[in-house]
Amino acid sequence: MIWNSGWRLASAVANAGGLGLLGAGSMYPEVLREHIQKCNKATNKPFGVNVPMLYPDIDKIIDIIIEEGVKIVFTSAGNPKTYTSRLKHQGITVVHVVSSVKFALKAQEAGVDAVVAEGFEAGGHNGREETTTFTLIPMVKEQINIPLIAAGGIATGRGMLAAMVLGADGVQVGSRFVASEESSSHRAFKQLVVDAGEGATLLTLKELAPVRMMKNKFFQDVMKLYEANPSVEDLKDLLGRARAKRGMFEGDLEEGELEIGQVAGLIHDIKPAAKIVADLMAEFEQAKNTVSQL
Repeated sequence: MIWNSGWRLASAVANAGGLGLLGAGSMYPEVLREHIQKCNKATNKPFGVNVPMLYPDIDKIIDIIIEEGVKIVFTSAGNPKTYTSRLKHQGITVVHVVSSVKFALKAQEAGVDAVVAEGFEAGGHNGREETTTFTLIPMVKEQINIPLIAAGGIATGRGMLAAMVLGADGVQVGSRFVASEESSSHRAFKQLVVDAGEGATLLTLKELAPVRMMKNKFFQDVMKLYEANPSVEDLKDLLGRARAKRGMFEGDLEEGELEIGQVAGLIHDIKPAAKIVADLMAEFEQAKNTVSQL
């Protein structure tokens, strides 16, 4: 959710009854501090910060989270042992995002309070295992004894119920909230998500950090480079810097990196975050009633 989840979206989700998360991966440390402070003013409900540990200035980001009194942190893209004990010592609930049973067990061993098991369908950075949500959730559920949150391909109440039937205790929803009024991404990107159909995304750049993105001109340039058997340095040169910002935040739909999940094909409109939460819950309850009749 980098370039998508700032204080407006996080606070709107929190006020609607969900757990809003600030996406720290696209924020300099002091920008994150500003978003935390604004989020605190916009809601009196719990919210958290998602921290991809592969990003620079991670130590400063952790310091700011502690200084600003954030109570919930989701960590990802790194070793959960690095910061879990320090955060928990400060009374912070820690949740770690994983893509496999192996990493779920490592996260549990590191002392996290819960894990997010994210399937291959998810947008943005993914695991290399290519395990889908439908198989990942029950496999992780068999092996851990801490709460399990499902992610990847969930944008509807029906998807939420399905994840819970498979063993999840809750769900994390990303792509659906990209197409919200409060998302900080560019309006042109939001509309492209709404217009996307089946097969609009693909996972690539595994040599760097696997990422699911939309098939725009930049994506085609990546595919063309692969035909020449590129080195890691060749791929880094093509990717350059701030490619995701250019696409999702600035709205360059040709040369930008446009990260979104496969579930974009089920997103048909841009609406307020509160309406998204309400629709999810209403559809969840409707799906429960339907299933009970089977």
